[in-house]
Amino acid sequence: MKTLIGQVTPEEKNEIQALFERKNSLAELAKIINAENEALYEKLVKDIGETGTKFQKWWDTMAAKYQWKSELHGNWEINFETCEIYLVIKK
Repeated sequence: MKTLIGQVTPEEKNEIQALFERKNSLAELAKIINAENEALYEKLVKDIGETGTKFQKWWDTMAAKYQWKSELHGNWEINFETCEIYLVIKK
């Protein structure tokens, strides 16, 4: 079930979209980098961790700012075209 619960500004949307794209790019890069190249691997692992933290912090900050509804088995998602935020509950 997917329920519209709010909207963010275009600037806020741009922040999470950049983090979302970076997170996905790093995940793809992780598929081809292995621990043999230790320096690059360590940088990748660090970057994945930092990006994941920034991504979660954005959601936490926006949830507090806009007081979005949440559910135990739910998660929020954003429509990048409309800046709308949805609560998605998995059954």
